[in-house]
Amino acid sequence: MKQSTPAELDVDARFLLANERTLLAWIRTSLAIEAGGIALFSIHKHHSYIGLSVLFFGAVIALIGYHRYRGADKAIRAHELPPEGFGPAFQVGLVVLIAVGLSIAQFTILR
Repeated sequence: MKQSTPAELDVDARFLLANERTLLAWIRTSLAIEAGGIALFSIHKHHSYIGLSVLFFGAVIALIGYHRYRGADKAIRAHELPPEGFGPAFQVGLVVLIAVGLSIAQFTILR
């Protein structure tokens, strides 16, 4: 078993707490998207696949947030910068995709 040196144990708690707050922001975002998915699923019965897709995307965002949290935690404890990752770009693309899908669904309902 490897002994930890004092430098490895001396991690600034502010970075760890900021990382946890970032994870909570990812979770909060995923819950908001999932709530929208539940609303879509219950309102538009003939477009329920859109609601299920939004629910799935909300879960994926929570998983991405957790993955980023773990990576940042390891980097902070190793006194390194965390990897960039694809999470934020994926989330932005997902929101645009959801907006386009909802727009298309809304226009098909009105016809």
